[in-house]
Amino acid sequence: MDFLPLFHNLQDRLVLVVGGGEVALRKARLLADAGARLRVVAPEVRDELRELAGEVLLRGYQADDLCGVVLIIAATDDEPLNAQISTQAQALGIPVNVVDAPKLCSVIFPAIVDRSPLIVAVTSGGDAPVLARLIRAKIETWIPATYGQLAGLAKRFRAQVKGLFPDVQQRRVFWEEVFQGQIAESVFAGKLQEGERLLEAKIAGAAPRALGEVYLVGAGPGDPDLLTFRALRLMQQADVVLYDRLVAPAIIELCRRDAERIYVGKQRAEHALPQEQINLRLVSLAKEGKRVLRLKGGDPFIFGRGGEEIEELAAHGIPFQVVPGITAASGCAAYAGIPLTHRDHAQSVRFVTGHLKDGSCDLPWSELTAPSQTLVLYMGLVGLPMICQQLIAHGRAASTPAALIQQGTTRNQRVFTGTLANLPELVAQHEVHAPTLVIVGEVVQLRDKLAWFEGAQAHV
Repeated sequence: MDFLPLFHNLQDRLVLVVGGGEVALRKARLLADAGARLRVVAPEVRDELRELAGEVLLRGYQADDLCGVVLIIAATDDEPLNAQISTQAQALGIPVNVVDAPKLCSVIFPAIVDRSPLIVAVTSGGDAPVLARLIRAKIETWIPATYGQLAGLAKRFRAQVKGLFPDVQQRRVFWEEVFQGQIAESVFAGKLQEGERLLEAKIAGAAPRALGEVYLVGAGPGDPDLLTFRALRLMQQADVVLYDRLVAPAIIELCRRDAERIYVGKQRAEHALPQEQINLRLVSLAKEGKRVLRLKGGDPFIFGRGGEEIEELAAHGIPFQVVPGITAASGCAAYAGIPLTHRDHAQSVRFVTGHLKDGSCDLPWSELTAPSQTLVLYMGLVGLPMICQQLIAHGRAASTPAALIQQGTTRNQRVFTGTLANLPELVAQHEVHAPTLVIVGEVVQLRDKLAWFEGAQAHV
């Protein structure tokens, strides 16, 4: 993070603006909106800028102009002068912004979405200001102007709610219900008085919630863009996050920043927390009144043991929600350019786990060798030689196309393609690590024409 975003209180504080042209005027407007007192220094100053300034000095910049100011804006077309101002300001520890010169800045102006008292700021650190403004424009369309009224309504009742709910967690739940329910909708519809009446009624009938809730959420195969809207919303409101090894770090970072994070990942012969303890931890946290996010790679109901977890929750009367995720089979296959079904090649698809038990394969091999069927094996890396051998031994042709996908849907995706006969050898020639997915069937041969994801690397 190149810059730490902070919001400064400039009410009735002195800010120096060096420059009297259009660029200085743009900065001065923002500063005046924030309540700052302006000292403008320039040989010539535009009339509108004069009207905004409390003090106008029609001359060149002098070092004494820094006296008593809390922020400095250098907005001249004289680069050496701008550099001089920056050096002197930073020597005195005064924040300085030099327009269009990020390297000379100790602070920068973001693109702003103003829904006062709600303010959203976007910056590229000065590297791509046009991109920041485009993102601001998108945010402008997502956040109605009435969001400011909603924030103002919350401000008026904040102290009352704090007195009603001394616990921070209880207050957070209360306000999230306000901001996502009928009260907010009334404000958005322009019915501020109705929203205020509903909020008063909610406060009058409020009582602390005894139980929390568990959100069982599928995080998809790795690409954060594949998350569902509902998954992201719950990730942002959970108080505690229990996450697996297969959940990409970029996805975990989308969770609420102040949420407690607990790693409960599993890998072959090594469990951070046994499944039974995970189940009990979910129950225990929910009984504390917390909203618990159980974040799983892929889909929680496809080889994710999600069913076991919600069985335990149901047995203890714990409220829960389930949010499906894009399972690795569909996500990784799509990013590898391998359709799982195709009218000319496969009329069915079967998902199985290749996780071997006690070094042996206990899969129904004869059922997995049916023609015109795509076979997808989860967790098949370690047992790949045995899997291919058993499929051939039970009647699948050794020449059947097969692929192994490593870290599918991410920028580290690699795809190895071959046949049942040679895929294990091809994979052994490279350093391959889980998570991986194995696809067997005629559809694999379509990858040569359909591969589209630039992160994919083919190995034949």
